[in-house]
Amino acid sequence: MGGPVGRSSTSGERTRSRVRHTDRAGEAGNPNEGGDGGGRASGEAPPDRRSASRGRGRSARSSRRAPKSGKRRALRWGSSVLALLILGAGGAGYLYYEHLNGNIKKGDLTLGDRQMADHKANAAGQTPLNILLIGSDARDSAENQKLGGAKETFGSPPLADVQMLLHLSADRSNLSVVSMPRDTMLKMPKCTAPDGEVFPASTVDVQTNQSLRRGGPGCTVAAWYELTGIRIDHFMMIDFAGVVSMADAIGGVPVCVDANIHSRGANGRGGSGLKLEKGTHSVQGEQALQWLRTRYGFEDGSDLARAKAQHQYMNSMVRQLRKGTKLTDPAKLMNLAEAATTALTVDKGLDTVKKLYDLAEELKKVPTKRITMSTMPNVYGTGVNAGRVYPKAGDAEQLFRMVREDMPLDGKASKRKKVEPKDPSAPVGEIAVAVRNGTATDALGPVSGRAGDVEKLLKESGFAKATVDPDNVAGSARTSILYPSADLEGDAQAVAKALGVPVSQVKRSTDVSGISLAVGADWREDGAYPVSKGTEKTPDSAGAQNGEEEGCMKVDPKYSW
Repeated sequence: MGGPVGRSSTSGERTRSRVRHTDRAGEAGNPNEGGDGGGRASGEAPPDRRSASRGRGRSARSSRRAPKSGKRRALRWGSSVLALLILGAGGAGYLYYEHLNGNIKKGDLTLGDRQMADHKANAAGQTPLNILLIGSDARDSAENQKLGGAKETFGSPPLADVQMLLHLSADRSNLSVVSMPRDTMLKMPKCTAPDGEVFPASTVDVQTNQSLRRGGPGCTVAAWYELTGIRIDHFMMIDFAGVVSMADAIGGVPVCVDANIHSRGANGRGGSGLKLEKGTHSVQGEQALQWLRTRYGFEDGSDLARAKAQHQYMNSMVRQLRKGTKLTDPAKLMNLAEAATTALTVDKGLDTVKKLYDLAEELKKVPTKRITMSTMPNVYGTGVNAGRVYPKAGDAEQLFRMVREDMPLDGKASKRKKVEPKDPSAPVGEIAVAVRNGTATDALGPVSGRAGDVEKLLKESGFAKATVDPDNVAGSARTSILYPSADLEGDAQAVAKALGVPVSQVKRSTDVSGISLAVGADWREDGAYPVSKGTEKTPDSAGAQNGEEEGCMKVDPKYSW
């Protein structure tokens, strides 16, 4: 599974004979990686060549030249398809369409109980798009076992050892990527597997890569939504073999190390096996997979360093593809299409090559200079979770909020007009708001008096009918404002505006009978809401990298030679 599969020449000839080649250029790229150990384009059939050869003069000669021109167009289009497939979002309208569709594995988008909030459209009616890329460490085939090693894990449920969220802006002007380290600790939501097995919500912190073992990628989506509040529109999951086969097809991606490196674990065992001399190298195939999986050898040997190396690879690949890198061998294109579709598992909203291609058409609109890679701001845990990471208070929520509110991470202000609620708000003095205390966390109880403090802030802003609800609510990571019906949406947003709470945290809910404000754990301190509405700067702790930025990974001297 996942490796290049030889094409059937008979099937291939039939396909090429009946489908028109189209000339659609475009490039974009981005791998899904494994972790370290742990229509049909509808068209006319070409004219019968024997009939064409019977013609005379210029018309006949033109007919004979047409296939050559079509082939050139197909190869140019094919190079674009390659880039898009590498991203996990490609299409190949003229290649084995029905066969490729059958290769693609599908799953439910989310296995959690919570319904994800809808996107807010911009003034032009456009909505953003969020795609979760998951790198599975599955060792469920001979090829994946050879590539992944760690024999003790053969046959075990896979882990989500790479998790990256691609956020495509509503106006398609920019693309943001947020990586979550695989050792991020969080509370897992309840997930129900497709076979009906129920995985209850965790009562203790669990490493995020465990989500894949709780029913499949739909639980990884549910975990992301639980932590970030970011709506996920699609997921794509790929395994070791898929990364290798597609990296082979690219023909090499330039990467750089500032010293000789040999990634190996204690006593010479473990590690990714990556061995490079100081300088820039073009890596492909298994060596590309080694780069993407390397932890022991880069910087401090953490998942954070590995994410940085993955970002550098992805940016370099995009630049390489957009320089005009092409596949000139149709057989390689077919093998790539086989490998990519065989390796991919997607949600049911992306279950055909045509849908993947349409998505890719959207992604390729973003110029390289408007692609920003980042990592969830985090801090190291203590005690039994020392060495693991947690979202960094304030910074992580700021990054999540920017994605939720479609703010570009490169700091270039959008020219979009703000969307006004369908129902304007009543005068603030007439808006009733019940304020509840949800500041409790697993480690800390609720902050006494917080509901009263926020009630006071509302009254100072003119909300004379604000009251304190004496019932505490279960601890909530984020402050939220709920309203029961569309006619109160404008009122609820007016409350959010007065307090500086992001409008994305205003939700419609049948659990409330009026506007209810739950003060969350993100607002345990006195004063204004900690992430103010006007803040649009990506936190420095996110380690943002621009798509045109070239870098060189720092090598840990212990892993040099």
